[in-house]
Amino acid sequence: MLDLPTTIDVQLGQAHHKVESAAHPWRYLVASMLAGMYIGIGVVLMVMTAGPLGNSPLVAGAVFGVALTLVVFAGAELVTSAMMILPQAAITRSIGWGRAIGTLLFCFFGNLVGSVVFAWMIVQSRVLDGNAGGEMLAAMIEHKNVEGFGEMFFRGVLCNVLVCVAIWAANRLQSEAGKAIIIFWCILAFIASGFEHVVANMTTFSIALFQGGMTDLAHMARNLAVVGLGNLVGGAVVIGVSYLVVSGRLGTTRPTASTASPIDVALAQEQVDRVGVPVRVG
Repeated sequence: MLDLPTTIDVQLGQAHHKVESAAHPWRYLVASMLAGMYIGIGVVLMVMTAGPLGNSPLVAGAVFGVALTLVVFAGAELVTSAMMILPQAAITRSIGWGRAIGTLLFCFFGNLVGSVVFAWMIVQSRVLDGNAGGEMLAAMIEHKNVEGFGEMFFRGVLCNVLVCVAIWAANRLQSEAGKAIIIFWCILAFIASGFEHVVANMTTFSIALFQGGMTDLAHMARNLAVVGLGNLVGGAVVIGVSYLVVSGRLGTTRPTASTASPIDVALAQEQVDRVGVPVRVG
């Protein structure tokens, strides 16, 4: 397992990969769209399995882990984990704030496009018509339509604490099996607890919009804005800044060869080289 300062270096390397990838717009857009689709797969699997069992939170949490697992291991760009990684790089002056914010917004847009396209395909497939899965999704939308600002915001904060802890812990681990296990437990915790993930909500609201009669664009925009803000605080501040403090890196620049241990630098570079593609895109 990597130590905390070395894990920060790994994530700063991932931030550089993200902003460099965003310089190739079509490639980055497709990678972001894939993440939106993978999270959408988790949403549909969740309602189709938990719905027939009385909307069981435990079942929903147990199966939704496939979403982040696909993002990490298949390779895609997800905005919620980028909410931790890019601010860490900007705070340590590894990248500029403008590039960090621009990449975050681009990733959010790509996730939204992918979610909408996936939701349209689900509605066309009619797999949610007349069954418990469709009823569970309708009940979820009915609840989300009436949630207050505070509910949405803090559920968003708590959700992304767990999502970003999953990515942070996965970056510390060397084994693919270990990464998959920690992702499973963190996602189980956030879904079973009823927290709010902005990209998951992109799919949920889009399905409801395409089916008609359950929600409208105003409710969708309100939810995505408030939950997205909560996710940003949970990822950037609660986890991102906290681990900069714990690792002694808050207010410092990324270490160079003259200030960092050669062993730590070598470990960080090895980790980026070995798992950079599947993990950095989370």
